Amino acid sequence: MSDKQPGNPLHGVTLERILEELVADYGWAELGRLIDIRCFNNDPSIKSSLKFLRKTEWARKQVEELYLIKKLGDFGVAKQALNSDIGIQSLLWSIKVGL
Repeated sequence: MSDKQPGNPLHGVTLERILEELVADYGWAELGRLIDIRCFNNDPSIKSSLKFLRKTEWARKQVEELYLIKKLGDFGVAKQALNSDIGIQSLLWSIKVGL
């Protein structure tokens, strides 16, 4: 089994690093608005968020997708979502359908 994963932009990036970068870029309040989960909105910390995200696949997937949007540079759509109340679900949907 090879540990190379061509085409996987998350290969070698830990969940902790992803979360730390998102918090540094957006802050807890904005992150909690984009991805509405309790660990981002009520007394947030890296430790408690990591514990929840490691156990909850749907939430981890949303965090990873937001990170990829940020890293891959789809800033037009990301800024649109940040400046409105559409949230991460609509943001991800609009990217997937090419709006």
